[in-house]
Amino acid sequence: MKQYQDLLRHILEHGQQREDRTGTGTIGVFGYQMRFDLNKGFPLVTTKKVHLKSIIHELLWFLKGETNIQYLCRHQVRIWDDWPFEKYCKSDEYKGETIKEFAEKIAVDTDFAPKWGNLGPVYGSQWRSWPDGKGGEIDQIEKIINQIKNTPDSRRLIVSAWNVADIDQMTLPPCHTLFQFYVGSPLKEGGKRTLSCQLYQRSADVFLGVPFNIASYALLTMMVAQVCDLELGDFVHTFGDAHIYLNHLEQVHLQLTREPLPLPKMKINPDVKNIFEFKFADFELQNYESHPAIKGKVAV
Repeated sequence: MKQYQDLLRHILEHGQQREDRTGTGTIGVFGYQMRFDLNKGFPLVTTKKVHLKSIIHELLWFLKGETNIQYLCRHQVRIWDDWPFEKYCKSDEYKGETIKEFAEKIAVDTDFAPKWGNLGPVYGSQWRSWPDGKGGEIDQIEKIINQIKNTPDSRRLIVSAWNVADIDQMTLPPCHTLFQFYVGSPLKEGGKRTLSCQLYQRSADVFLGVPFNIASYALLTMMVAQVCDLELGDFVHTFGDAHIYLNHLEQVHLQLTREPLPLPKMKINPDVKNIFEFKFADFELQNYESHPAIKGKVAV
């Protein structure tokens, strides 16, 4: 994952210090791009341990079209807890629970979860239920699979999460806003065509969030390639505002002292041919070696 280490160094060397919505402060750059050949291994950061379980469950949650964190809490995935917990803490119903207790209650309480676990029309809603302006909805994921299968040379193989009309209703406006697929030539004569994906990310927490984003969209590309009977191409990660929070600088410097290790392999159950039928058990990460985890606080 030299590409990720290079991004960290680029921000430290060329970044501008700016204030931000959270009050934490950042150093960042505007405009950067990384490219990963998915045939060379699964791009999971190795200079710190990354929690793959959270990445897989979050992606499956998106693909289900869900926007309530109950599914995530039931699988002990905590990456979306901070925002609804902050809202709950400001309410008259807050009784001093910790964020862990809050998540445990979301997981099991069928009255509490609908009220306090909902994030508004975030990724899952936009991916699967985009309002069509006529009283109906557009399933962008189902549509994109059909387009890739039937019109692979189209330049319109795009899924957007940036629905301007819904932004104010979202707990957090989408950071990874748009992705585009590209069906390319076979890697060898007589082979299958390849599938590549490019993500545009408007805002990127490079220390905490970006390792998740890389792995999530690489995995999504692999899943789509499988159900569309294509070989793997590249994952291209394009950034708008790529930043390091000032309270993560010590962790970043530590990470940059570590040499990247060989990339692992991701094995996917080959029997799954429908994008909506994948389960957590269908994924097996092989030969993942990493340096120890490095903790950092989420800026809310």
